[in-house]
Amino acid sequence: MTRTWSILRLIMAALILAAVTAELRGALRTAPAEGSSMSTVVVNFFSYFTIESNLFAVAALVAAGIWGLARRREEPPWMAVLAAAATTFMAITGLVYNLLLRGLVPSAVPWANEILHLIGPLFLLVDLFLGPPRRRLPWPTVGTIIAFPIVWAVYTLIRGEHVVSPLTGDPWWYPYPFLNHHLQGGYEVVIAYVIGIAAAFTLVAWGAVAVGRRRGPAESAAA
Repeated sequence: MTRTWSILRLIMAALILAAVTAELRGALRTAPAEGSSMSTVVVNFFSYFTIESNLFAVAALVAAGIWGLARRREEPPWMAVLAAAATTFMAITGLVYNLLLRGLVPSAVPWANEILHLIGPLFLLVDLFLGPPRRRLPWPTVGTIIAFPIVWAVYTLIRGEHVVSPLTGDPWWYPYPFLNHHLQGGYEVVIAYVIGIAAAFTLVAWGAVAVGRRRGPAESAAA
């Protein structure tokens, strides 16, 4: 079972990486508006949480796949944390996109878009529940997991007001409409979205750690 899942993880990692590459190639075909630049296009691309969460997934899947093929007995703590973080980030990516953004954010590469927002997140969730049991992690790991999206949100809100949009030439750029206070009528609505999504991150991270603790070997449990 471990060998089969290891191969499936490596295949999924390759598909996600191919999808990210395809989307990057599409982004590089952008002709930046006046006041912007191609370097801004590239930084913007990697500022999407979707891209970052999928890169986390690639790292977690490759690490777990190689470890599983090596037939080691138990994954190291850092690998378990990476897997829980990737699962959390991908689950939120899938939920937010399919509930709030589907149809609003166009993609030049539809097949890649589906892998990044639907197939990849579903695979990580299936892997959590049906894949080889993970090391049991301590509950404070939840805080470690949600630290990254908090930093990302702060970075995005600060940077957004100082970037010229490559597509429209507007003197601001936000990766998602719900973070753009110009579209939402003020920061109050944006803050409400951020709080709601932060709560969702915390809940999903808690769930990922809880499932790992429930399925993992009892002897590796941490207090």
